[in-house]
Amino acid sequence: MTSLPPRAGRRCHNAVNPLHSTLYFSPDYAKELAAIGVGDTSAAYFAGRAAAMGAVGPGTVAATFYNFNHELIARHLPAVWDTASPATVLAARMRAADATLRRLLGDDVVASDEMAEAAGLALRATEACTRHARPLYAAHADLPVPDEPHLAYWHAATLLREHRGDGHLAALLSAGLDPLEALVSHTATGKGMSPRWILASRGWRRTDWEAASERLRERGLLDAEGELSSAGSALRAELEDHTDRLDAAPYEHLGAVGVERLTELARGFLMAAVAAGAFPADLTGRG
Repeated sequence: MTSLPPRAGRRCHNAVNPLHSTLYFSPDYAKELAAIGVGDTSAAYFAGRAAAMGAVGPGTVAATFYNFNHELIARHLPAVWDTASPATVLAARMRAADATLRRLLGDDVVASDEMAEAAGLALRATEACTRHARPLYAAHADLPVPDEPHLAYWHAATLLREHRGDGHLAALLSAGLDPLEALVSHTATGKGMSPRWILASRGWRRTDWEAASERLRERGLLDAEGELSSAGSALRAELEDHTDRLDAAPYEHLGAVGVERLTELARGFLMAAVAAGAFPADLTGRG
């Protein structure tokens, strides 16, 4: 293993992960899921992200996704599997990933040497990921690697995303943050999803948000205006550091040169995707 510069793994993750995430905001995804009978936006998200685990119910998804209201999940799972099997959903998801990447990046980038290089680097990093206590990563790690480089890159990005995500949940539990407290405190950093998007997509009510904010104030983590206190900022910083420690292996395995190159390539793809309108303009922020 090679010693990396501070936060190099996090920077690489922050460049790689969003291209994976574009799928769930993509009209191509909505189209492919609707074509197999899953037209509801929430049902499509739960099915697409959970399908690698099989025909799971709401409890498994609440545990592994963490910040969604169990009541919302239970409206759609396990019923969605009567409409489309996990295998059918995974096939639709891959078709949507192909269409999304081609639309956002263009066929030339999809077929480029840089894309093939990025796929190779990202897959090499995943060689050091571990399955134990990482259910979403482990389920996706059992899926085959696609042959086409752009889909192999998307698959590797999925593995790296879920590996870090599983570790992040352990950090949240260690910090004593429940699902909505985690969301409120993340939004308060200015980097998280906006309250409007959270309430619309996670199944929580405004009263739930306000109650979570009050709990954070009682712990001294938020001030009266809803801003992070010094203690809250310190907690969020330690959360990311804790997550970095749990997610160090893939980037140490790739090595400093490989991590730097993968970060460079991933940022280029991400900038192109953002410029092509991959994400809603009001997705993040405190409004």
